[in-house]
Amino acid sequence: MAPHPALDFVGTVRYDADDLSSSAGFADWLGLHTDAPAALAADEEVRARVVALRKAVRSLFARAVAPEPPSKADADGLLDPSVALAHVNEAASAVPRTHLLLWPTTGSPRLVERRTDADAATRLVADLAWSAIEFLASEDREHLRACPAPRCVRYFVRDHPRQAWCKPSCGNRARASRYYHRHHSDE
Repeated sequence: MAPHPALDFVGTVRYDADDLSSSAGFADWLGLHTDAPAALAADEEVRARVVALRKAVRSLFARAVAPEPPSKADADGLLDPSVALAHVNEAASAVPRTHLLLWPTTGSPRLVERRTDADAATRLVADLAWSAIEFLASEDREHLRACPAPRCVRYFVRDHPRQAWCKPSCGNRARASRYYHRHHSDE
């Protein structure tokens, strides 16, 4: 399964850091993961809106992985699911979208998306919300998991039934932790 932008977005929360906690981190993330204008990175209000949306999306991800536990980063700070859902839907609806079919006289028809005009900040937040909605409404949601490895707070899409961790290094860390606890529990 291909990586999804919503997973990249919620993945800005890490065990030891928050990629969006500073203006510099927000600017770096915007430059790498969006086509938003660089001027948005300096806007603290935009950063706060994106961080608030991320909290709502992570709360919905936690709901999606239930009855399994949510990411350790979210365990104490989850929004009520109805509040999180309202936040995501409100952000997405700030920039209404329409799909149009274009069929040139020569060539194949194609689907295009037309969005209502909005400022760059509103478009950014709406696009992030739409990404989360598309992911949560897709079949991939059924394979969403919170990584149980020590010091990992990521959500991931399980590629096969036996996959337990988001990446091999998390599996190694989990096995090393189990080994350590087995062999040092008697001391």
